[in-house]
Amino acid sequence: MAQKWPTWTQFPDMIVPVPLHIRRLRSRGFNQAELLANQIEAIVGIEVNNHILRRERRTRPQVDLNPKERKKNVYRAFSAESYAIRGKRILLIDDVFTTGATLISAAGTLLEAGADSVSAYCLARAVH
Repeated sequence: MAQKWPTWTQFPDMIVPVPLHIRRLRSRGFNQAELLANQIEAIVGIEVNNHILRRERRTRPQVDLNPKERKKNVYRAFSAESYAIRGKRILLIDDVFTTGATLISAAGTLLEAGADSVSAYCLARAVH
């Protein structure tokens, strides 16, 4: 991911990993999106903020859901701290892009909270 970084034309003000619900984080022990974001931060020097986007609602794992169910599953699942992102360009990091439902929901939350723009960067893209 960091090797492709030089191709970005507009650098973000901060990097935000897609959060897990606290129960899933405790069960798994790590957030894969956060691990990726931290590695990108170490290479490109743009700050990761792990606290401005929160998963407020427990959602089912997306892996076994169809596209319509995925969208419904993550609808309004996130909240954001507007004071920290107002007018900022956000780079949202996740591990896998399948239908985009999670990223669309998270990005919409960040935009509603006042972010100037939200871009997404994922390690992998699932092919159907």
